[in-house]
Amino acid sequence: MNKNMSESLKAGIMGGLMGLIVSFLVNYFLIPVPGSVIANAAGNGISGLLSGFMGGFIGMLMYFRSVKSSQ
Repeated sequence: MNKNMSESLKAGIMGGLMGLIVSFLVNYFLIPVPGSVIANAAGNGISGLLSGFMGGFIGMLMYFRSVKSSQ
């Protein structure tokens, strides 16, 4: 497998795990138990936005650091 491909997969997996952790923490501690379907959808949207951003940011950061260190 291409070295860049394996590095990007590692970064993506780590970013996904970080996103999972952030989503869990947001849903558990910050967003109250929903009283309606709309509140549930809004809570899921907020946690998805935060976890997606965190996962993407961590994944990109890891990838850029690995590429920079290999040069």
